[in-house]
Amino acid sequence: FFCFVFLQHVSQLEKHNRTYTDPGCDPLAQTQRSKLQHRRARINQQINKEMRMRTGAENLFRATTNNKVKETVALELSFVNSNLQLLKEELEELNSSMDVYQTDSEAVNVPMIPLGLKETKEVDVTVAIKDFICEHYGEDSFLYDKEIKELMELRQAMRTPSRNQAGLELLMEYYNQLYYLDQRFFSAQKNLGVHFHWYDSLTGVPSCQRALAFEKGSVLFNIGALYTQIGARQDRSATAGIDRAIDAFQRAAGAFNYLKENFSNAPSLDMSSPSLCMLVRLMLAQVQECVFERITLTTQDTHFTSQLRLAQEAARVSKYILQQTMTQPLMKDYVPFSWVSMVQVKSEHFRALSHYYAAVALCDHMCKYKIYSHLYSHSLKPFFNNNFCLHEGKAHLRRAVIRHEEAMRVHSLCKILRKMDILQDVLSATHKRSLDKYSELDREDDFDEIAEAPEIQSHTHQKPDIIPPNFSTVKVTDIFQRLGPLSVFCARARWGPMRVICLNKREGGLGLTLRGDSPVLVAGVVPGGWAEEAGLREGDYIVAVDGKDCKWAKHGEVVHMLKSCSDRGVEISVVTLHSHDTQVNMCMSYVGAVMLSLCSDKENTRHRLLSGAKGQSSASLLNWNRKKKREGSTITKRLGSAFSLSFGSIRDTEAMY
Repeated sequence: FFCFVFLQHVSQLEKHNRTYTDPGCDPLAQTQRSKLQHRRARINQQINKEMRMRTGAENLFRATTNNKVKETVALELSFVNSNLQLLKEELEELNSSMDVYQTDSEAVNVPMIPLGLKETKEVDVTVAIKDFICEHYGEDSFLYDKEIKELMELRQAMRTPSRNQAGLELLMEYYNQLYYLDQRFFSAQKNLGVHFHWYDSLTGVPSCQRALAFEKGSVLFNIGALYTQIGARQDRSATAGIDRAIDAFQRAAGAFNYLKENFSNAPSLDMSSPSLCMLVRLMLAQVQECVFERITLTTQDTHFTSQLRLAQEAARVSKYILQQTMTQPLMKDYVPFSWVSMVQVKSEHFRALSHYYAAVALCDHMCKYKIYSHLYSHSLKPFFNNNFCLHEGKAHLRRAVIRHEEAMRVHSLCKILRKMDILQDVLSATHKRSLDKYSELDREDDFDEIAEAPEIQSHTHQKPDIIPPNFSTVKVTDIFQRLGPLSVFCARARWGPMRVICLNKREGGLGLTLRGDSPVLVAGVVPGGWAEEAGLREGDYIVAVDGKDCKWAKHGEVVHMLKSCSDRGVEISVVTLHSHDTQVNMCMSYVGAVMLSLCSDKENTRHRLLSGAKGQSSASLLNWNRKKKREGSTITKRLGSAFSLSFGSIRDTEAMY
């Protein structure tokens, strides 16, 4: 008994090690970020439990007519709501722990806002996939235990990706693998019965759907979130680190934008269109911050034009941050308070920097250079008066000091931000610098009233780009490729049972015509021939010859196996698509409709195409699906693969045997 327990324990350890041997996987107990993710997963589970209790209590409250029971349930509901509020506040504090994702460098920079990953529960698809293989493909499901195990380990590993390029490739590998999974096992006729559970990245509210599109969208969201963490951890004290941060934030914006454009009706708020728009703008604003930091780092001189460039770049950052949608009613109640406070602090901080650099340009150079109109948002004539330059410079410094103090005030109102020492250091240092500069220029005999300094016109020399995800960089192989070529052996095809045909050698050949590769198609059968007498039909696919699998075999290989059969003959296994006639007729009708539409006016053509799209939308994956942009290409594929061909003249691509 003890030996059995020991061996079982060893097998569990081996399974655990196999699960996390992927270089892009980060076990839950290695880094501070992983510990934070583990705590977030635990809170998500508690929130899910409390929400189920609240739902049950609400149903009982509505169903009962006993006043005493209602009082008890109402009291229980108050406790549940209090627990939910505490859990959500704890989760918000975890999501606001931006210092965990920051760089370990000693450089003093404004912290970036990263995004935590969406958590998910374990999903066991073993039974569902095995049943589908037996029922749909007619094969022994135990032959695919290795493939199912590989898929399960891949999904388990992608739940905790490492914060580097290997982690991104792991998420992209699983995302690409979901395409094959969708084609193999998810059909419109039969639901696989697998539920995917994901938690909102900010609130922890659980969402559950059977649509594989929900799984794909959640993985894509995590790709964007991981890019934000990679960008936040870069050492921005050097230009190389700044460039890597810019690239990461641009790719994060591309992932969120791709998710917004290609997926609709998201079940969770973090993947809704307003939230994704907010995240895209936030990432682009942080790109603009990095551009400003790079210019500050590379600008060593105190030249007049250099100071003006810094002033306009800082104004650009402040303007970009002000364009956030966090202040909208829906987002204001959803986004963590620390995020809103951080955005306000950054807006005031960079606005103050724009006035500071403008003041330095005016006061340090006086009349050496003209003040061009592009410095301000409204046109001004150039001046050569030293007193005017000094007067305007003091006005800008005064506004800089006021804006710095406002940034520090907003910072002090947020408990989470007060814990970030590096942000406090940045705000204090820039405020002291502006105040010292103002004190240096302030004279006791200057009784002129300080005018209100105009706003600096924003301008940048590098606009941020939205870089969409390039999934082709991660090459994957279909895990279940042994089922056969995806163009034929897919979930959307309706198969008949596998038939075994015995063919014997005769004079004049076997009496059949073959076409294509992988798998080879029986394009025609000679009337009265041996193949027809044995039960072979045109449109059959040859999947095995004498027990040897040939789904991926080339035309010549199958012919060689047929010709090298012994005197006793050869056994070939074939399958037939039940719905091939319907599909071919549908394709021919589609071609006819397209030809007729060419003779119509453009408005009628557009009307027919739109009505056709509406008719096909009913076959979507539940209520959250990829937007269908390839309907025409799908039908073209069906048209190109001949399912039923009449026996007639042999084409160049066919051969009779």
